Amino acid sequence: MKVIVCVKQTFDTEAKIELKDGKISEQGINLIINPYDEVAVEGAIQLKEKGVASEVIVVSAGSDKAIDAIRTALAMGADRGILIKQDTGADEYARAVALATAIKAENPGLVLAGHVAADDGASQVPTRVAEILGFPHVNVITGIEIADGKATCTTEADGGSAVIEVAVPAVISSQVSWNEPRYPSMKGIMQAKKKPVANVDAAAVENKTKIIEFSLPAAKTAGIKIEDEVDVCAAKLADWMLNTVKIQVK
Repeated sequence: MKVIVCVKQTFDTEAKIELKDGKISEQGINLIINPYDEVAVEGAIQLKEKGVASEVIVVSAGSDKAIDAIRTALAMGADRGILIKQDTGADEYARAVALATAIKAENPGLVLAGHVAADDGASQVPTRVAEILGFPHVNVITGIEIADGKATCTTEADGGSAVIEVAVPAVISSQVSWNEPRYPSMKGIMQAKKKPVANVDAAAVENKTKIIEFSLPAAKTAGIKIEDEVDVCAAKLADWMLNTVKIQVK
């Protein structure tokens, strides 16, 4: 079974984000594989090690810089990559169309991805890809078993977990608790340089949304501390709630 993993290149989660003229400054920012997608890559490699997957292909849509994310996945153990050249300003819809077009051409048995990107938190692309392809979709999985043409997935659910079974091909998006991604070995890094990466142009579609500008949240103000006798503190607290923050009493 051919397994495709969608990966996105994001800012390092430890990076300090700075804005310039309403846009995110990339100056001095380290780019990495989205941590949720990295878990999906590890999951695909484990499926290959178990003999379930015959080939693991990594697909990323973005600028030429995204080749670094693909090479990291190849160093982990993926077999080949596909770089879809697309403006980094593409929204979730345009990115999903680009990914779905490339995925359809490969005719995979399974599509994996992280359930959300660490940079924008949109959590839209895997669902949109599944809809475009007409595949069933299971979200935030923490375990998966493939057998008899079906994927049995353990997923997070409110107050517990759920087990969902779907026919493959399917789109499965993972939670970070699914596994612990391996570190690429030196041998894997050297081999990754020789593994093939195809370059394709993104399908030409218009964005559905447009980002006007980015802004940082307002700085938090210092807390209010009241120190006095209990009855005095209670009176001061009530006065602050009524007259400063203006809580309505009904």
